[in-house]
Amino acid sequence: MTVLSQLEKLKWQLESNQKTIKKLDGEIVDIESFLAVADRTTGALEILSQSLFEEVLGVLESKLTIAIQEVLGQPIKFKSKPDFKRGAAAVSFSIDREGNEEDVLRGQGGSVQNVLSVGLRMFALATLNEDIHRRFLVLDEQDCWLRPELVPRLVNIVHRAAKELEFQVLMISHHDVGLFDRYADRVYRLTPTKSTVDAEIVSSLPNIADSE
Repeated sequence: MTVLSQLEKLKWQLESNQKTIKKLDGEIVDIESFLAVADRTTGALEILSQSLFEEVLGVLESKLTIAIQEVLGQPIKFKSKPDFKRGAAAVSFSIDREGNEEDVLRGQGGSVQNVLSVGLRMFALATLNEDIHRRFLVLDEQDCWLRPELVPRLVNIVHRAAKELEFQVLMISHHDVGLFDRYADRVYRLTPTKSTVDAEIVSSLPNIADSE
């Protein structure tokens, strides 16, 4: 290889390297520009997420406060307190009774828990993807701490919420079946025997009975 051809080859390599360096310089500028706003963007997204989360909690507080007051007939409010740490959100719940904070797990002998448990389960189910999760909810003795005269109020709220959210709800209870016939679409009495369980339709709303 002659000296001239070697010079031509080196010249070509130099031009190629210069183009590569120019391209990398452009990419570095783009990366530096991204990094310059990345922290601000991340911070803005975190603030937005917290704001949306608090907004959802506000709606939840309002709905569950109405439910508790309707069922128990007392001037108490449901309260939630969000806490954001390391990119994760946590929530603590409490009851406000005329300015005094009460532990959800202690007051009212469990009746507050009955109502809140139903509301929180329905809220959680409503957020799931309907293409994957069927809107069917089983409430097993969610009225166990309620006085009998309060049970129809809970049934009424569950019935209204289920209609609005298009849920199918199955409530299981040891209370007298007569407490359910006013609001439940259908009421069954289950009687265990030695070998099986007998099911008897106690009541059925007209729109259910007529459809069969």
